[in-house]
Amino acid sequence: MSTRPRNTGATRQAGAQPPWGGPAPAEAPPADTTLRGRALQALHLCDPRQKVDAVQALARESVELPVDADTTWSDPGGLPGRPPQMVLVPPAHLARRSPFTLAGRQALLHALAHIEFNAINLALDAVWRFAGMPEAYYRDWLLVAAEEAHHFSLLCEHLESLDCRYADLPAHDGLWAMVEKTRGDVLARMALVPRTLEARGLDATPPMQARLQQAGDHRAVEILAVILRDEVGHVAIGNHWYRFLCAQRGLDPLAHYAELARRHEAPPLRPPFNLEARRRAGFTSEELALLRRPGDP
Repeated sequence: MSTRPRNTGATRQAGAQPPWGGPAPAEAPPADTTLRGRALQALHLCDPRQKVDAVQALARESVELPVDADTTWSDPGGLPGRPPQMVLVPPAHLARRSPFTLAGRQALLHALAHIEFNAINLALDAVWRFAGMPEAYYRDWLLVAAEEAHHFSLLCEHLESLDCRYADLPAHDGLWAMVEKTRGDVLARMALVPRTLEARGLDATPPMQARLQQAGDHRAVEILAVILRDEVGHVAIGNHWYRFLCAQRGLDPLAHYAELARRHEAPPLRPPFNLEARRRAGFTSEELALLRRPGDP
């Protein structure tokens, strides 16, 4: 699969100061000679600014780096790196996220920033963890990491304008929990992270944009439009590699997805569904038909 053109807005100019606070960046992580090794180093970083800078540097330099697809590493522990002050709680313990109050909008946008920070980490994990894939697989997921870093930066900038910074508020860890469940099988990872959890973002974004528009937060609406555009491509990458692996293993994609969802206790898919975005992201007519309720177009 050839990757989509790189988003020209995804890389900040050197020296520009992102707005999520915290100390100035320390020295870059120690140099590594492979793309996958550098991805693991970036995944370890706890400071959001350092992680974004490391991902964007790796994206710029990746053409010159060997992928090293054949090396299998044991999990070094301590993954993913995240701000030490971040408080993780069950979803039910989080504040209400109505966009019609300042506190609610801060909570909503902080939750979105946390999703994008986790998305950086899951893309980096997909690069380093799974050996033996084609080179295009690793470069696809590095592109995803760079675009997620861009999304995270946009949300942090907007949060700063609302007097809030990433890690000021608690968050939940549902996305990374599925990364942990699928750490032993790249096929399960492709099925249940991009094709399931990230695809839910395609469904949830338009209603969220409508509410933010009603609340008068036009900048948030613009940022979500960028995220939705790119996430269609990210889900498409997951779909491509899921089907590649099913073909390689002689599995029926539809039947095996249902088995993986049961085995790993994936959350059930509930409407409303953004069927057009899912179609553009590579879901088949048969898959979309299973989502439709009676009376849906």
